Amino acid sequence: MTQTLADMRRDYTRDGLSEEQAPAEPFSLFQSWFGDAVKTEQLPVEPNAMTLATVDAEARPHCRVLLLKGLDERGFTFFSNYDSAKGEQLSANPFAAMTFFWPALERQVRIEGRVERVTPAESDAYYQVRPLGSRLGAWASPQSRVIRDRVELESLLAQTEQRFLDTAPSCPPHWGGYRLLPERIEFWQGRPSRLHDRLNYRLVDGAWVRERLAP
Repeated sequence: MTQTLADMRRDYTRDGLSEEQAPAEPFSLFQSWFGDAVKTEQLPVEPNAMTLATVDAEARPHCRVLLLKGLDERGFTFFSNYDSAKGEQLSANPFAAMTFFWPALERQVRIEGRVERVTPAESDAYYQVRPLGSRLGAWASPQSRVIRDRVELESLLAQTEQRFLDTAPSCPPHWGGYRLLPERIEFWQGRPSRLHDRLNYRLVDGAWVRERLAP
């Protein structure tokens, strides 16, 4: 390595985040920042990519990158296999955290809260707009389970394709959406000398409280 890890750094100078720029509630600010990310971030970056952290029944943390697929005043929606490792973790401990990082904008958003399953109708509505390959994959893949090799996975897909050869695949009962109901949302804007702007929103008795955190 020509550069040691200790020497890897950049100074953040693009923007700031003041209380005057921030609304009383966090959803409109997130939507504004997400819109900026869609316009600014370049492929292969996916603006709706997020790191989702969960905790299992033994209090061990797990995290992975997923894609956000829905947002409204209720919360943040993503989809997965209910029988997967993350599904088992959410069944044991229905709380999670998600982080969005948009490096071109020098911004990060952290969200924490309770997670619940969306309705079957919501899961089916999203499932039906997915590409056919993704719909078949939801049936074929025993997500998070040990398989012998790639050949086994391709065999499972071939069996699924044969099963739905003459009919459109329906939404599997083991697959669907989760919605994170936010209790805390923090907006982080990089600033020079690591004196970053951090505006934190906490849900208290049904109302959002906004506060500044030290960097």
